[in-house]
Amino acid sequence: MEKIYERPHSLIEERGNSFCPGCMHGVAGKLIAEVLDELGQQENTVIVYPIGCGAMNGLFIEADGIVALHGRAPATATGIKRSAPEKLVFTYQGDGDLASIGFAEIMHAANRGENFAVFFVNNSIYGMTGGQMAPTTLEGQKSTTTPMGRNIETEGAPMHMCELVSALERPVYVERVALDTPAHINAAKKAIKKALQNELDCKGFSFVELMSNCPTNWGCSVEETLPFMKEKTLKEFPLGVYKDKEEA
Repeated sequence: MEKIYERPHSLIEERGNSFCPGCMHGVAGKLIAEVLDELGQQENTVIVYPIGCGAMNGLFIEADGIVALHGRAPATATGIKRSAPEKLVFTYQGDGDLASIGFAEIMHAANRGENFAVFFVNNSIYGMTGGQMAPTTLEGQKSTTTPMGRNIETEGAPMHMCELVSALERPVYVERVALDTPAHINAAKKAIKKALQNELDCKGFSFVELMSNCPTNWGCSVEETLPFMKEKTLKEFPLGVYKDKEEA
């Protein structure tokens, strides 16, 4: 019988993930592990994790890693990459960590054109810290700090990180993908692999935004998050390549 799939070696076999049921962080972590296997980089990798749900992937991905201070993953990755340029270094961050607390960090790392990749999981809310409104929370979307729904007159409009990062000169590759369907997951894996290959080829800064869900803090079932993403989230945050200097 032909084997068509096996568990990535870069995932720790003895552990299942501990994310909330239906959370797409687990999908993102599996894709990263698959790509590390395919690139043969498991032993050469250093992952910089955030404060937040994303840091739990450090329990399941079999690679060296460090948890940075809240929002400071790009600064930490900069230090590691400059000190050990032969290492494959990348950050894995959520929207509260990257787009709010760490906004200055990510924008300046991108503006400098640091040679590492960033994987930005956008589930439109603060997850682990209590379900507060994030910079990416949709207009009208409820959170613990916007119980009546986000009002752009008082809380501002959702921030679009791919659009902001791609406006800078130095980034070489910026793409927004999603984790809600098999087709989107396949596209997400290609984007992750391209970003890491860019780093291995010393091309510069790559940024991949992965659109995700948060059933727990959205206050709905896993099944309900999928049409919400299709009808609301992905209309606010259109998928696509926002910058690719190879194709320019």
